[in-house]
Amino acid sequence: MIKVLEKVGSENGQPNTHMKAIGMIAFILLAIGGLNWLLVGFGFNLVDYLFGVGSALSRIVYILVGLSALWEIFTYKWSGSAA
Repeated sequence: MIKVLEKVGSENGQPNTHMKAIGMIAFILLAIGGLNWLLVGFGFNLVDYLFGVGSALSRIVYILVGLSALWEIFTYKWSGSAA
């Protein structure tokens, strides 16, 4: 699947601007989700506060964050070096 994404979104081995934009949006949504989980750890859910507990908008935000995590997992470029 990763090879398919690389072929669809690249020219000469370099990602095109659409793939870069999707990657940036995914990263931002993933950061927002991570910060929300930090707040949940302190007893405050920002997404539920802004959009309502269990609302359609809250579910959309959670779905987008989850899809962003999948995008980052499947498009991650391994450096090849052991940490």
